[in-house]
Amino acid sequence: MRSDLHRRDLLVSTLALAGAGSAAAQAGTQDGPGAPPASDAPAQWDLRDLYPSDAAWEADRQAVAALIARIGSYRGRLGTDAATLRAALQLQSDAQRQLGRLYTYASLKADEDVRIAANQERKQIGLALYGQAAEASAFTAPELLAIGRTRLEAFLAADPGLAKFRFQIEDVLRQQPHTLDAEAEAVIAATAVPFAGPGSVQQQLAASDIPRPTVTLSDGSRVRLDDQGYELHRDAPSRADRKLVFDQFWASYKQFENSMGANLDTQVRTEIFTARVRKFPNALSAALYGPAIPEAVYRTLVAEVNRGLPQFHRYLELRRRMLGLPDLHYYDIYPPLVTLPRRFTLEEMRALTLAAIAPLGPRYGALFAKATAARWMDPRPRTGKAPGAYMNPGAYDVHPYLLLNLSDKYDGLTTYAHEWGHAMHSLLGNAAQPFETASYPTFIAEIASTCHETLLAHAMLASARTKEEKLFYIGQQLETIRGTLYRQTMFAEFQAAIHDLAERGEGTSGGRFTSLYLDLLRRYHGPRMTIDPTYAAEWCFVPHFYGGFYVFQYATSITAATYFADQLVGGEAGARDRYLGVLQAGGSDYGYAILKKAGLDMASPAPYQAIIARFGALLDQAEALLG
Repeated sequence: MRSDLHRRDLLVSTLALAGAGSAAAQAGTQDGPGAPPASDAPAQWDLRDLYPSDAAWEADRQAVAALIARIGSYRGRLGTDAATLRAALQLQSDAQRQLGRLYTYASLKADEDVRIAANQERKQIGLALYGQAAEASAFTAPELLAIGRTRLEAFLAADPGLAKFRFQIEDVLRQQPHTLDAEAEAVIAATAVPFAGPGSVQQQLAASDIPRPTVTLSDGSRVRLDDQGYELHRDAPSRADRKLVFDQFWASYKQFENSMGANLDTQVRTEIFTARVRKFPNALSAALYGPAIPEAVYRTLVAEVNRGLPQFHRYLELRRRMLGLPDLHYYDIYPPLVTLPRRFTLEEMRALTLAAIAPLGPRYGALFAKATAARWMDPRPRTGKAPGAYMNPGAYDVHPYLLLNLSDKYDGLTTYAHEWGHAMHSLLGNAAQPFETASYPTFIAEIASTCHETLLAHAMLASARTKEEKLFYIGQQLETIRGTLYRQTMFAEFQAAIHDLAERGEGTSGGRFTSLYLDLLRRYHGPRMTIDPTYAAEWCFVPHFYGGFYVFQYATSITAATYFADQLVGGEAGARDRYLGVLQAGGSDYGYAILKKAGLDMASPAPYQAIIARFGALLDQAEALLG
């Protein structure tokens, strides 16, 4: 999901959520093997917990607009006394809290059916309100810096009501070298919505404007290859079908390479502009400074994954062998190593996930059981519904909501477990923290979801009885590491490289991006895999490139989740408390610091070496089963 950049900044978090989840929506759905057919049935979640009607939403919108209008009345007054500072910060917090509820409702309604213009417009109204709130409160950081640490500490000591704002205040003081005056901060705040433009353009091109081919598969079925159609059919059992899907789908993106390139270049330059205005040496350092992630985390991840490429190449050779292929092409990357005919109902998904998370304890299990029994989820594909899967945590006073498009295959089960992991993280953080420190930072946002997946994989493998079942579940774990550690780190390298090009003043274009991406594909996948140059248009397909330096945190998260899951399954003393402490910490500290307190230093090579070693151990198990 998730979700979504440094989420103490509500505006940024909402834009990231839109980019990484619901705003990646495309009109229509596709049927595929194991996927329930799209229908016209109504959404299954109940949004009345947020607002009983659109009219109630509109009334609250007006109330929130009035709150935002009052924020400016505190300009120049924050240093008056502790009570005035608390009142000003509380007003901003109240506005953000209600904005989260407003936008959650608007975005969920928009994704119920992306064809309904009124719902899309309501969502844009919600985004605009975030922009207005950010502009209205832009004076806060400069004024806090002008007050100074000594006086702010005195205020904190004098007024216990300021305690929940301590982390926010300390964070402002930490960022003093990169904070501008009030007028400049207001200008930067005003750029947030227009700077989200490239992401919106990418989504619109992918959703509706790029002509998509319709192909006939070997079974006679006709498939339209939009993004969702591609994802449903890229693992087709027939190799000829897979090649057809890849050839036609990536060619549709390749035709828009120049436009997509200009759009992505604009995104990169908006990030460079913001970094330079804030006096950072480059966009990467700016992106990591806000959430206080040492640059060593990014660099060490890339270095260690590159050192682990021989294990990845070993996996690809195992894939070729198990699929019975004479050679390996990029279109052979998605078919399962072993086919599992088993199908899962929603109730079975719930029961299997509940059993798998038993190492997290009975209280955790009871909360999961209660949440999954409620109407918080829209689980199945539907005509007009946004594709993909995400958990929306935006309404602190209500509960999370989940948009899913589940197949009844194992991938549907893992998606179910993953997104409910996000929801559990939000529930635990909200229960343990006040609103002001409840939203967990992006750096730990994928840990709970991926830990759910990993625990599920452990449980399914432990219960497997036949060699084929064991190979299937081992293969699923291998594929998760491939897609989340290796692939996302490759994405991170691509992002760093295109920013480096722009920062050096070199020319960029869609063609240059495709060439760079092709080089990365070939290095990561090794000399024994054949990759058609047209497939390197894949960079056009990735919406996360429009969310700043985001994707590397998927790779760090699976690394951390594997660390915790192995301890939990192994029954290591104190493991459960350390892990739940991470979830309950919410956003009360920086993500890197939260993990370090739990015994995990993500700037060191050890965590990455451990997950690559686990990858190798899974390969050993598969090879032993194969004899």
